Parts: sequence; C-alpha cells; structure tokens
Amino acid sequence: MSGARSFPWLASYPAGVSWDMPLTDAPAYALLDASVAAYPDHPCLEFLGRRWSYREVGDLVNRLAVGLQQLGVTQGTRIGLCLPNCPYYVISYFAILKAGGVVVNLNPLYAERELIHLLNDSAVETVITLDLALLHDKLFKLIGQCTLKRLIIGGMADCLPCAKSILFRLFKRGDVAKWQKDSQRLCWQELLAPTGARPHPVALEPHRDLAVLQYTGGTTGVAKGAMLSHANIYANTEQSAAWFVGAVPGQERLLAVIPFFHVFAMTAAMNMAIKLGAEIIMLPRFDLRDVLKTMTRKKPTLFPAVPSIFTAILNDPALGRYSLSSIRRCISGGAPLPVEIKQRFEALTGCVLVEGYGLSETSPVATCNPLVGLNKAGSVGLPLPRTEISIRALDNPEQEVAASERGEVCIKGPQVMLGYWNRPEDTAKVMLPDGWLRTGDVGIMDEQGYISIVDRIKDMILYNGYNVYPRNVEEAIYLHPAVAECIVIGITDAKTGQAVKAFVKLRNGHTLEAETLTEFLKDKLSPMERPRHIEFRAELPKTMIGKLNKKALIEEEAAKSA
Repeated sequence: MSGARSFPWLASYPAGVSWDMPLTDAPAYALLDASVAAYPDHPCLEFLGRRWSYREVGDLVNRLAVGLQQLGVTQGTRIGLCLPNCPYYVISYFAILKAGGVVVNLNPLYAERELIHLLNDSAVETVITLDLALLHDKLFKLIGQCTLKRLIIGGMADCLPCAKSILFRLFKRGDVAKWQKDSQRLCWQELLAPTGARPHPVALEPHRDLAVLQYTGGTTGVAKGAMLSHANIYANTEQSAAWFVGAVPGQERLLAVIPFFHVFAMTAAMNMAIKLGAEIIMLPRFDLRDVLKTMTRKKPTLFPAVPSIFTAILNDPALGRYSLSSIRRCISGGAPLPVEIKQRFEALTGCVLVEGYGLSETSPVATCNPLVGLNKAGSVGLPLPRTEISIRALDNPEQEVAASERGEVCIKGPQVMLGYWNRPEDTAKVMLPDGWLRTGDVGIMDEQGYISIVDRIKDMILYNGYNVYPRNVEEAIYLHPAVAECIVIGITDAKTGQAVKAFVKLRNGHTLEAETLTEFLKDKLSPMERPRHIEFRAELPKTMIGKLNKKALIEEEAAKSA
C-alpha cells in the first residue's frame, strides 16, 4: 500500500474501521450459510406478520437449490427474478447462487418491451415470479417473443400468516392470475426438495464466476448487464457491514422497503442484514402509512432508503401519531441527500443518517460518510475499506488532478464489476487497463479524502434512486405517429431528486396534448420513466452539424432553476 499522502482518507477514517481489513474469499451464498450457523433460531425474515428463522430460511434455500438443479440449472445458468420484496425473493436469490446459477434482476414495473430486451440480452429462459395477475400475465405473454421458456410461480397467499392468507384468498381473488401447471409454468412450492435436502456442490471461483447480472445504462445508451462476481457481492457486503460501526450482530432489525431488485437494496438492505444476522422486515412496496405503522409497531433499528422516502416521512402531516425512536442507523443512496432532510430526520429520530455513493458497476457502494467521526454535509464521504478513489482530468483519464479540483471520479476496489455482459467495447470505454473504473461522474476530493459529486457526465436520470435512460424514453415517445422530434432530460425535483422532462416537436399538420401522450406511454414505459413534464416546441435546438442539442436544453433548465 502507498503512503498516507496517496490515500488522504486514511487520516480521516472512522474509529473501529480498518481500510485494509481482510476480505473473505467465498461464494456469495456463504453469507447466508454463516448466519444460519451462527444464529439458527434468530428471526431472519418477517413479511406482513409471518416470520421465518435463519434455520428455516437456510433449509428452504437448500431445498429450492436442489429443485433448480433437478430442473437443469448448472454453473452459469441465468435465472430471472421478477419479484417485489417478499420471502420468495430472498430464498430464490440464494438458492440460485447455491445451485450455481446467476441472478438476473428484473424490475416488475418494466414494460414488456423493456423486459424483452433484458431477457434476450441475458438469454434468460426461466423467471421466478408471483401468481399476481399484474406480474404473471405480463411475463406469460413474453414466452415465445424472446428467450423466456418458463415461469416458476410462487403463491402470494402461501407466504402470508394463516388469517391473512384466508382473507387474501377470499377478497383478493381478482388480483390472482388464473393459471395451470404445465411445461411453461411450474409451482415454486412444488419445486422444493424434501426437508433436509442439500444441493450438489458447485466448484465456483468467487473472483471469476458471476453471481448477479445487474442491468444499468452504464455511462451511455441502452441498458447493459454489469457482471458482478461472487467476490464482488461478498466484498461489498463485508465493506458495508464493517462501515456500520456499533451495529450488533444477531440483534438488529432492518426495515426493507426499497426493492431488492435494485442494486442498492440488494447490498445495503438484504445482503448486509444477512451478514449481520439481522431480521429483515419486508414491505412489498413503499406506502407511507404502512412504513410509519411498521416503524411504530415493529421497532426496526436499521433503515436504508432513498432521499425521497426520508422526505415523504418528514412531510407527513400525521407524523406526530407515530414513533420512530427505535431507528439508530440509516444510509441514504440512489440520489443526492439534501442537507436539510438529513438534519431534520436525525433530529426527529435521534439516529445517524449518512449518505453513500456508488453504481451498479460497483455492487454498488463505493463511498459513504462515517457513522462515527466527521460527517461532512454535502459530501458522499470516504472510500469504503479496500476501495481507492482517484479524481482524473476530464480530458485525460490517465492524469490525476490535485486536491479540491474537479475531475472524473474513478474507482478501484474488490467490488468493481468484471465488465458488461457480452459488450467488450462498452467495457473498454469504462474500464482502464490498470483496473480503474471510470464512473462518468464529476467530483472533488478534498485534502481530508472526502468526496463530493458535483455533476454528471452521463445522460442518465436518477428518479427516486432509479436509473432512467433518456434514450429509452425517447424511443417510446417516437412511437407516437404525431411526434417528429423529441429530447428527454432530467430536471431538478425537490421530491424525487430528478424528474423526467420531454421536449417534443410535432409533425406538420398534427396536434397532440400532453395528457394524450402520457396515456399513450402507459403501456410502453414504467411509471418512473414516464415524463412528469412535457413541453411542445415548434423547433428543438440543434448543434452546428444538425444533431439534436440536449446540452442546450439542460443548460436552459439549469438557468431556470438558478
């Protein structure tokens, strides 16, 4: 390791955390195995009132892994997970890894054409989902349109407490898909091997074999699969858990409302909780009233979330009816955390709320403010253990800039992806030969090693912590016959961090209302991707060579905000 001058963050490192801590060389599923061995009778999962112990979860993972292997899953087989937060997600995730497979995370809100792209790109033939019509019907239609051949379907009523299960079957029948078991649709519960069964061991190389394909826009363009190895996932979980100084293994309760299919939640909620032997209190979606009731009744101690959730809690007029005092440690990610929100939430709960930074390509956490020691407002903190940050000249990624100068944030560490799935040219654009990852973000590192993100090179829009890709939105808008040209950008939004805005030029002789276009996009884009603002213009700005000029509109909107 170089001297402290090359690593200015070392002098600022929080007490109790070692930057050069040893990391475990093991497959990602070993995170669960270790906690099953250490805390077999401790609660592991809680879902709408029903609980599973670590022993029970470990057994279900083994039994499903056996079933998957009998189905033909071998080393490297890619299996899609299209699920909200629920026990099926956690159990299926670790079972896929234990069977030797690769998890491909699919957002249940994605439109059909987006799912088709991801399924074809990853060559997924099997997807695990729920029997809810909203999910089943959308996915079942895709069989024959892409590589998808079968669904493994879990029953929603089967993972509820007895009384709620009966009520669900009585009063929510309309929400459940009508389906029959056949070669294309298998029952999740019937795939389980007998209690006590164990899968055939798979000889995985943690630093080489894939654990997760996490789709992202990368620095530009259409969504690409970030290849996260077992070592990437395990390392980032250990780094994140070590950062939570004071968390007591086997005694914490983590409220998981951010969705596990999002890379931030996968690591900072699910995997970190498993590493700590914590109980994961799952909510299937964000509903402010449910979140506040759960905090009051079930007393979580850890709460990872995106800034918009913290903001929504603080702005609830009925907040005084609830108790949030059990929360001790929170991490915010996915979008910039306003300083005012951080301070107000800490004052309300007595917790420590820190902001982290990362990308899908870094599994995802790369930096975070310390939970003990100096917590710099407006900063995304210090590099995690074994992580190096270098700020490089914007016109020369090989040249490092001086402290407090702007440049591109580059990252090196055990959590950095292997590359993009089947896209060597795209990988070469972001991975430097010496192992540094170019993030596409403009940042500053001060003399104490704290990093601030000041701008984004990439076009990607961060809406509520989700990646929204302008090109994808533009392609959907162009499907309307009245549209001649369009440009989509992200604009500042106090609630969601950024919002999607579309600028549209119509074809001659055509008329179109914003409401009509929004309705047209409903089955083509997920709710997070649909433009919140639509502006029609007679002409859109162009560059000197005639290309649509997105930069001009970004600057125009920035001037309005200023």
